[in-house]
This record gives sequence, structure tokens and C-alpha cells, in this order.
Amino acid sequence: MAQENKTQPTGADVGAFIAGIADDGRRRDMETLVAFVGQILDEPPMLWGGSIIGFGSFSYRGKSGRTGTWMEVGIASRKAAIVFYLSFDLSKYQTILSRLGRHATGVGCLYVKRLADIDLAVLRELVEATQKETRSFAA
Repeated sequence: MAQENKTQPTGADVGAFIAGIADDGRRRDMETLVAFVGQILDEPPMLWGGSIIGFGSFSYRGKSGRTGTWMEVGIASRKAAIVFYLSFDLSKYQTILSRLGRHATGVGCLYVKRLADIDLAVLRELVEATQKETRSFAA
């Protein structure tokens, strides 16, 4: 039996979720990013799980045969950083990332302390490139 992803769209109010972010600077950064990413992808924001704001969705089938639905791009406000869920493997985007500004990466995640630390034009390139990648995984 296929295992369903734990993180699913909830239908909760994204504006209320963002309004609940205690840190003023982080809240403003998240408001800006939600509008910015939504405009790039032409997709409305949707709360996934309890804390990820996702845009778009796609169905996929992994190499293992596992299938599921995931967001094209996600953003979360975590204690230490803003996290972008962008790709299955960010290492292929080193050329873009080298121009982004202060950040850290995981396999598919980008970590940014403050929006002021990065170049939004470069972030736009990265979001567009990873959206194209995620669409190529569609089942």
C-alpha cells in the first residue's frame, strides 16, 4: 500500500498564519515573499501542513515507484531561517546560488536569515528554474 505524504494542503488562511508570526521583520519578509513568489508562479498561496506556504502542486512518481503530490515551491518561517522548498537537488543550481547572497542549502532547501541578505532578481531566476524542474517530474 502506498504511503501518503504527511504534508498536505490544509485550506487554512495563509494571511492569518503570517499575521501570527511574532517577529516583525520575519513577518514582513514572509509577506513580501508570498506576494513575490505568487507573482512569479501565478499561483495562489496555500498552507501545507501546519507551517509551509506552498504554491502550485504536481503529482510525481519517484524512482522507487512512490507517488505523491507536492508543492512546486514552498516557503516556511522557521526559528533560525526562512526555508524555501525548491528542488529535489539544489546542487545543480550552483551558478545561480553563487550570485544569490548569504544563504545555506540542504539537498532541496534554501535557508535565508533575512530577505535583505539576498538578491531578489537572482531568487526569481532560482524559483523559475526549480519550477521548471518540478514540472518535469510530473507523473
